[in-house]
Amino acid sequence: MWIAILLLAAAVLGASAVVGVLPEARTKQWLKPLLAFSGAYLFALTVTHLLPEALILPRATPQQVGYWVLAGFFGQLLLDIVSQGIEHGHVHHSSDATDGGRGRVPLLLVVALIVHSLLEGSILVRGAGSGVVDQHFYALVLGVALHHVPAAVALATLLRLRLGSFGRAWPWLLLFALASPAGLVFSNYVVLQQLLGSGAYASLLGFVAGTFLHVSTTILFETSPEHRLNWPKLGATLAGLLLALAVG
Repeated sequence: MWIAILLLAAAVLGASAVVGVLPEARTKQWLKPLLAFSGAYLFALTVTHLLPEALILPRATPQQVGYWVLAGFFGQLLLDIVSQGIEHGHVHHSSDATDGGRGRVPLLLVVALIVHSLLEGSILVRGAGSGVVDQHFYALVLGVALHHVPAAVALATLLRLRLGSFGRAWPWLLLFALASPAGLVFSNYVVLQQLLGSGAYASLLGFVAGTFLHVSTTILFETSPEHRLNWPKLGATLAGLLLALAVG
């Protein structure tokens, strides 16, 4: 379990540190293939692991799970308005260059990102009766960690622009880094039996699966907006897909 906690935190902190070291142009260069890889991996993992698990859990009602998937998908659509798409690597320079944004932390955006991260961590359950999720626990941990890398890069870039200092951004980045581990610890050590015994875990899986479907498809569509063949991105997408299938 500690390996999972460290991996989730290290993904955010490591990606944030890269922003402080590399020029923005270099960061964008490696971020685009990583986005394609993580989007394909997350999408395949959701379809092959999360959704089947949600449907076979005790007390799970397929139609009810479907409603939660829709709630997660369209809920993420609304959350994107607040977070400005930072979950899939977006950072909007124009709005941050204005005097009104200088020196201030975008609290709504940060809170939205932390809530999103907490929910993702909360589905990472490794305990009695959790079936497929238990069996592929670290595959899901890797998916969440990969998903957080572009978000961390975008958040670190945004906070550095807003606050004028990378050092002042670190407390907020640390909060983001601890959000998913906090969700994981809460689900596994505080409410595990209630989650698995009440059917709430199936609903939670469905909701998070819906958010993953929204985020991953958005990433995949945005990596090829001109609908042209891009071999590096195609290779990264196929690699993410194959890796997700390999852990199945």
